[in-house]
Amino acid sequence: MRAKHLVLETALPGLAHRAKVRDIYDLDDHLLMVATDRISAFDVVLPTGIPDKGAVLTSLSAFWFEQTAHLVPNHLVAVVEDPAQLAPYGFPCPPELLGRSLLVRKARRIDVECVARGYLAGSAWADYRESGTVFGKAMPAGLREADRLPQPLFTPTTKAETGHDEPLSEAELVAVVGADLAEQLRETTLALYAWACDFALPRGIILADTKFEFGLLDGEMIVIDEMLTPDSSRFWAAEEYQPGSSPPSFDKQYVRDWLTASGWDREPPAPALPPEVVQRTTEKYREAYRRLTGRVWA
Repeated sequence: MRAKHLVLETALPGLAHRAKVRDIYDLDDHLLMVATDRISAFDVVLPTGIPDKGAVLTSLSAFWFEQTAHLVPNHLVAVVEDPAQLAPYGFPCPPELLGRSLLVRKARRIDVECVARGYLAGSAWADYRESGTVFGKAMPAGLREADRLPQPLFTPTTKAETGHDEPLSEAELVAVVGADLAEQLRETTLALYAWACDFALPRGIILADTKFEFGLLDGEMIVIDEMLTPDSSRFWAAEEYQPGSSPPSFDKQYVRDWLTASGWDREPPAPALPPEVVQRTTEKYREAYRRLTGRVWA
């Protein structure tokens, strides 16, 4: 079921947490994750929403959770498309939440953003231009923006509720989660990234980089939050890929580029997005969905 109108926030009984773009409801041993149409950039929530964004994120995450369940388990129980699905939890589900909400198992979150990078873009490109390295990892000289890296990198960061996420060195990651879990996070992140790259490329999308979140449930590590969406990934059009500049994308890089050109200093409050940027961003999210799932967004 598709979203019918812009949803920027929800405030129903049981609201446990308001994240940058999601509202989370506590249903005892489960959570209800509502993907709003809020959009964030440079770790700041913008004042302008993107129509259909939350529903696209929900549908894409559910798609990927199902596709990758053979690699690593995840927290997905169901996409909520009927209020009756939440009746056992006594949750009053209004129509605007249908199609943009995931019922998930509750896990203990590992407070690390697990980033996989296969191409030199974004903050990795900025770091390389300044130091010749990518977050402390040595790189060959002479690489261009958007060049494919010699091998995918695992570059974890802190998980900041407010402000900016900060890079974590291998030693810092071990200090946070322990050596065994740090290695499991690295291996799982890179395995998921490699599988998703192979899946996306024949469908016309280069997965330049992405981030995952993991949790622990009954002693097992699982994927939580969202997965391989335009909010958590950098999607490039394969047919237009050309190293040496920032390739056309299907993610919120379009919004980041507009914000950068506007002269915004990346500190709150963020400027409002003009209507043409909102419309183009909606189109990009829908196109990513179509290419990856083979279904036209309607």
